[in-house]
Amino acid sequence: MLLYNTPLAPNPRRVRIFLAEKNVTIPIRDVNLMTHEHKQEAYAAVNALAEVPALVLDDGATLTESVAICRYIESLYPEPPLFGRNAREQAFVEMWQRRVEFRLFTPVALAFRHSHPALARLESPQLPQLAEHQRPRAQQMMHFLDGELASRRFIASDEFTIADITAIVAMDLTKLARVEIPEDLPHLSRWRADVSARPSVVP
Repeated sequence: MLLYNTPLAPNPRRVRIFLAEKNVTIPIRDVNLMTHEHKQEAYAAVNALAEVPALVLDDGATLTESVAICRYIESLYPEPPLFGRNAREQAFVEMWQRRVEFRLFTPVALAFRHSHPALARLESPQLPQLAEHQRPRAQQMMHFLDGELASRRFIASDEFTIADITAIVAMDLTKLARVEIPEDLPHLSRWRADVSARPSVVP
């Protein structure tokens, strides 16, 4: 297999953290977004949507979308389980993964893409008003997560899962996206410190 990656982009980072949690090594080829390498014909043959990450399988098929890639890796390497062990756990992990992706990860990513000067070439046109609209949405979800984390160690349960990976990548992007993290969130702060200390997450 071969993983097409961009070191500083949030979605490929989700896959890299997932692989590290599984202790799985896959050959990686970096794609330079800033020079528009992803727009060139060679990469279009890999992923016609011109996005990263992309995982080329042993049979030559290409799998895209970070969570889909993680699900495939989970099926090959089930331990430790990052999508849940049984039907009930898997359903709750899926619920929290989607909640975090839609209500935290996506707003932070949009704020980043539509406000950071370095991304003006990639996000054209940049819409600063869109970034401003997304920041309070992300903060609202942070408050919600703080309340939920008062009763369990991680996002979906007391076990680390894909939902935590999506959430920590979003939280780590807040500085570049200029999304202020509210100070009165002790449970979210505890969770962030715990997750940030994991070897897979340390940059």
